[in-house]
Amino acid sequence: MAAPFSIRLLRLSDLDRILEIERASFGDDAYDRKLFAEFFDRCGDLFLVALRGRTVCGYMVTCIGGRSAPRSAELVSVAVDPKLRGKGIASALMDSTLRRLRRRRIARWGLSVKVTNHAAIALYERYGFTRSRIVRRYYEDGADAWRMAKCGF
Repeated sequence: MAAPFSIRLLRLSDLDRILEIERASFGDDAYDRKLFAEFFDRCGDLFLVALRGRTVCGYMVTCIGGRSAPRSAELVSVAVDPKLRGKGIASALMDSTLRRLRRRRIARWGLSVKVTNHAAIALYERYGFTRSRIVRRYYEDGADAWRMAKCGF
């Protein structure tokens, strides 16, 4: 039996669907097309999409730290179509990204998450991320964020 979804690198032709998922997931806080295009240019080899058949149903963007932190990565954004949540799509994206980071010998994977996003926090903790500190008023709406990181993988 075929897997219910697959993971591949983002294609520019996926951007309209990514924006739909982004708006459905984050509303007024959604990233815009220009920012996603920048992520594609800067982090393209770690900008992954999940597909159900031929339809994009989720995405994850991770960027490598650059010259100042070449063994560090940042999970920039992840979202799954709200109608398809709870089916393992975010976990499949995490697994694929983690394999790619291991191959590159990345030592630290960090992220920021709203303190009220309990589902995302639980997912990250299942993957070994630990909470390091709260960043007050991190988000544009004034919400606080947890800084979390996974090290030594």
